[in-house]
Amino acid sequence: MSRNLFRAYSTSENDAKISQETYKRVDGLVKNDPVVVFMKGTQEQPACGFSRNVKAVLDFHEVPFKDYNVLEDEEIRNGVKVYSNWPTIPQVYVKGEFVGGSDILIQMHKDGEITEFFDQNKIPSKFSEKMKKE
Repeated sequence: MSRNLFRAYSTSENDAKISQETYKRVDGLVKNDPVVVFMKGTQEQPACGFSRNVKAVLDFHEVPFKDYNVLEDEEIRNGVKVYSNWPTIPQVYVKGEFVGGSDILIQMHKDGEITEFFDQNKIPSKFSEKMKKE
């Protein structure tokens, strides 16, 4: 098993690691849909304010996303943190790439960068060039 397949983040108590199976599972989920959010709760019922904020930004921009409720799957909850080297939930992925959490998505929205980001990734949104032409 190759060590370079795994990303890990360090905490003051220990180093977090995940199995190859968990890594592959998270990798598959991340790459299965154009926009993926690992969140506490679901789109229909976010279970924390940060997850609610991510949903609000994506809904405002009319960007559909696949949600994974980390409260229902401890393996995914821990695995996604190691996979991204980001210690908090929610986590947003676009086209298989980690974007960030609630704070980053909100800042991109506030700075007016998010529409261009979605356009560059060929994700139609409410304000995208593709939608404006229709």
